[in-house]
Amino acid sequence: MHGVLDPGWLDRRLRLLLLIAVALTLVVVPVLGAGPAVATDDADTVTAQPVADDIASALGDDGRVELLYFGSITCPFCQRMEAYLEGLEASYAPTLDVVKHEVSRDTGARDRWEAELLTRGHQPAGVPTTILGDRVWIGFDDRVAVEVTDAVASLVAVASSGEPDGDDDPAEAETTADATRVDPVEPDETTISIPVIGEVELAGRSAIGITALIAFVDGFNPCSLWVLAILLAMVLNAGATRARVMAVGVTFLTVTGLIYGAFIVGVFTVVDLLAGIAVIGWVVGTIALLIGAVNIKDYFAYKQGLSFTIPDRYKPRIYRGGRAIRDHERPLPAVLATTVVLAAGVAVIELPCTMGFPVIWTGLLQTMGVARGTEFAGLLGLYLLIYVGLELVLFSIVVVTMQVARLEEKHGRALKLVGGSLMVVLGVAMIWFQNLLDDLTGLLILTLAAVGLALLLVLINRVFGASGGDGGHGDDGSGRGQPETPTSRSASSGRG
Repeated sequence: MHGVLDPGWLDRRLRLLLLIAVALTLVVVPVLGAGPAVATDDADTVTAQPVADDIASALGDDGRVELLYFGSITCPFCQRMEAYLEGLEASYAPTLDVVKHEVSRDTGARDRWEAELLTRGHQPAGVPTTILGDRVWIGFDDRVAVEVTDAVASLVAVASSGEPDGDDDPAEAETTADATRVDPVEPDETTISIPVIGEVELAGRSAIGITALIAFVDGFNPCSLWVLAILLAMVLNAGATRARVMAVGVTFLTVTGLIYGAFIVGVFTVVDLLAGIAVIGWVVGTIALLIGAVNIKDYFAYKQGLSFTIPDRYKPRIYRGGRAIRDHERPLPAVLATTVVLAAGVAVIELPCTMGFPVIWTGLLQTMGVARGTEFAGLLGLYLLIYVGLELVLFSIVVVTMQVARLEEKHGRALKLVGGSLMVVLGVAMIWFQNLLDDLTGLLILTLAAVGLALLLVLINRVFGASGGDGGHGDDGSGRGQPETPTSRSASSGRG
């Protein structure tokens, strides 16, 4: 028989995970995070390249070069791309003609954006989208700036030399090209591999970074961890085998993950429909500030006043479902069917507690110009992979040790503080400092700001007095533990 696990066990692992996360952020983000290019008006130093077949159709019979641009007023990447293209067009005037379309308010422009991409074999994945002939660029960074400049330069050189076939002398092309100079940089990888979905190209690396950060913090949601711990504790107390525990846990996590993913898709769809509202970033930022403030409040005064937690009236139902699952005399298929029903119900009940980060994340993607399609599917896959993966790691520890640690009020308060601090920092960035969301360097600054805010609040709490209740209660913070005390194989997630 395994003894009751010391609550300090969870403390040590939480500290270790936090240290690992901070270390990875400090090491990986600076390596990945080069900011987007900035347009410059220097002219005369770019060597035009011979015209490639896929851009030749952009050169019209009248000797003008047409470049199509599709953007959104709510997208900071689009604002940078537009500024860059304005400088590019001025440098190549009157040969270059940049045709701009705003897709968030103009349905006709959105339809044309989709049609132009589909015609060229691309899915409408996001804005900014730039099209030159048959060549397509989605997003904006140094690589895109260099490629667009070189492609335009080669077309302008041909137009100026009067050689439509692009076979003009390179030396002559160099002297006739009146181009904008952008220092070359190595192209960056903007694809990720998601299980089942496969390779997905992303418009901006900051979208990957913000997805990973939010999913990581969301994965330690105290509500979902509490329910999982309650369920596993009950199953272990009934003397279940390791195989039975694994089957119940995997089923529970799979169902809750799928429903959570469906909820995120629904939220993203609503936000996407509201994309035409110019203040959408401000609205989502305000929501982030409000939810973050409530979560920080819970660190000081847990469940006093407004609180995003599992309502107490639903907890008896969760306990009843757990008792039905732990009945070791029931056949496994019946237990798994009950687990599916319980997991579906719990996933819905948890939404008031877990909805904050999905709303913030989908709002951030909208401001970054991510549209429905393969790019969003890839980012959602990454989000769920991290979110469910963290719970799978904790679940694997239970399977190996056949023990469940207590999730006490103090742990719930700490997790609320971390999540709330990140929400507040992201909310401030969405309203006042959107440029910090443009690249991974800005994301590093936001991460450090969230960590700093959390540490400052811990210091304030210690200096000005103990916060509400010190974790003797083992539920999600209501002060009510499990209605029964474990007597066998595991520590409970309820009262000790």
